[in-house]
Parts: sequence; C-alpha cells; structure tokens
Amino acid sequence: MEAVDKHFGHLHVLRQVNLTVHRGEVVVVIGPSGSGKSTLCRTVNRLETIDGGTITLDGRALPVEGRQLAKLRSEVGMVFQSFNLFAHKTVLQNVTLGPVKVRGRSREDAERQARELLDRVGVANQADKYPAQLSGGQQQRVAIARALAMEPKVMLFDEPTSALDPEMINEVLEVMTGLAQEGMTMIVVTHEMGFARRAAHRVVFMDGGRIVEEAAPEEFFSNPRTDRARDFLSKILTH
Repeated sequence: MEAVDKHFGHLHVLRQVNLTVHRGEVVVVIGPSGSGKSTLCRTVNRLETIDGGTITLDGRALPVEGRQLAKLRSEVGMVFQSFNLFAHKTVLQNVTLGPVKVRGRSREDAERQARELLDRVGVANQADKYPAQLSGGQQQRVAIARALAMEPKVMLFDEPTSALDPEMINEVLEVMTGLAQEGMTMIVVTHEMGFARRAAHRVVFMDGGRIVEEAAPEEFFSNPRTDRARDFLSKILTH
C-alpha cells in the first residue's frame, strides 16, 4: 500500500497509509475503534475502493472490476467477524463451492481437498451439517477452511473472533496460529493481544486513519515509542 487515502463522505478514514507485507509475514493491525483498521483490511481485496494511492499484490496493481477482480479475490482469502457462510448449503458444500465454480476443479477433487481442510481446522465431523447447527467457533473455522480452499496468496482476517463467546475464541486463534506457523501471509485486524504477541512478525498500530507505529511484538508491547500507543496499551492491558 502506498499513500492510500479513503473517505466515507466527509470522514477521512485512511490517511496516506504506507504498508508493505512480505510473503510469509504475519502482520497484526491493532488500534482503537474507528481508527481505520477494518477499512485497511477491506481495501486489499477491493471490498472498499480507495480515493488515492496505490495497492499492489505481487507487483500488480489491484484490478478495478470484472474478471481480473474476481481472480484477485480468489487469491486473497478473507475471514470476517460474521461468518458469511451460505446458510442453505452444508459445511462441505460451503467449502467446495469456490474451487468448483471459480477454479474449475472437479467435484471429487474439491471434496477431497475440503475434507482435508475441515480436518485441519478441527471440524471434519461437521461436514454434512448446516451452518446453523454449528457453534460460532465452528462456523468461523469453516469460514477459514473455505478461504483456504481457494489456495490464496494472502489471508485477511477482519476481527475474526469479535462475534464469538470467550470460550470459542481460542479454538479459532489456534487455527490462525497454526496457519502463521506454516508460513501463510496474513493481515489480521484483532483485539486479541495474546495472539499478536504470539503469532505476529509485526504489529501495526493505527489511530485516526494513520499508521502511528509499527514494530516487532516484543518491542511494541514492552516499549511503545508513541504516547498514543502507550495510552492505548495502558487501557487494554490492565483489564
């Protein structure tokens, strides 16, 4: 991302944002509500358009629309706070839909891969159920498997645990930590500081639409350089 600007009406939500994420790197984006974290995440696969600056993936500018945009979206997996699963399709159908329809894979091939992924995220025994029959934590793990089924170059997580009950949060974070250890390129917007400490290569702190500070987790949490980051951490780490 280079000099990325974004407005919603009069609200300036991203202000000259510069950010580079390297292959295999896990970048965790934190900051107060309204600081632009989710918008930053959503611009990377053009769920939000930008008003200025450039975003490139693998050296290519993000396409604006049409086939090229669909291809980009298949290369950028996204997991939201609401699980966005298709309610009328089984877990297995949810995970195979993209590979069959977008990637043109055979149903047998897609199902074999889907079962492997469901096993990897710990919900293999839920394959024939519908989303409503699953807990929130299980649904979110299915959503991760569905994104992985497209074999993305990068995974975006936009507050993936914020809609979950506390006891379900860890089961999702464990899956994400596993992905990080396997070398998946990830941008994660989250309030889970434990995950940031454990899995991030870099923590990016946003406030008022800007990146205020970025550092390795141990450095950021033990010795933040800016008053704004110190103030934010003092509020959240005392609870």
